[in-house]
Amino acid sequence: MSSVTGEERMDVVVLSLGSNLGDREAHLRGVVRALGDDLLVVSGVYETPPWGDADQPNYLNAVAIVGHAGRTVEQWLDFAQRCEQSAGRERDPGRRFAPRTLDVDLIAATTADGEPVLRDTAALTLPHPRAHLRAFVLRPWLEAQPYARLPGHGWVYDLIRAEPVATDVLAMWARPEISLES
Repeated sequence: MSSVTGEERMDVVVLSLGSNLGDREAHLRGVVRALGDDLLVVSGVYETPPWGDADQPNYLNAVAIVGHAGRTVEQWLDFAQRCEQSAGRERDPGRRFAPRTLDVDLIAATTADGEPVLRDTAALTLPHPRAHLRAFVLRPWLEAQPYARLPGHGWVYDLIRAEPVATDVLAMWARPEISLES
């Protein structure tokens, strides 16, 4: 499998959305609204226990699949960071998995030819280096894109069935009463 590492334009980008402070639903809806016509599909919302630091409220998580041939992954990263700032996210350098009003992560991207986009810079690593271990990313992604593949790790369907993710999936619950689409 070849990969692309230059300034190519994206066809599809997978974004993970999470919030556990403030109006969690409004924070997630704000991102979906900001995506506008670039939004291809958004998953349902899942409530999940905090990951990496249990001393905080539960999260609401979802995945958005976006397409825009005119943006690079670096531009998508800038979009994600602007959304977080607009939601009042404050980063605590002493607490890596701190609670947050909004977390928007780029998980994976492909070019118009379906080739995975790879990055390994100080600002961005693609595919996301820990996505294969995170049920709160994989479960909603599978819902939004049933035949998804995480480059370097395989089919998302297989990843959620393997430990330690399979146990974490059991601790999540769907929130069908919450819709992120307008």
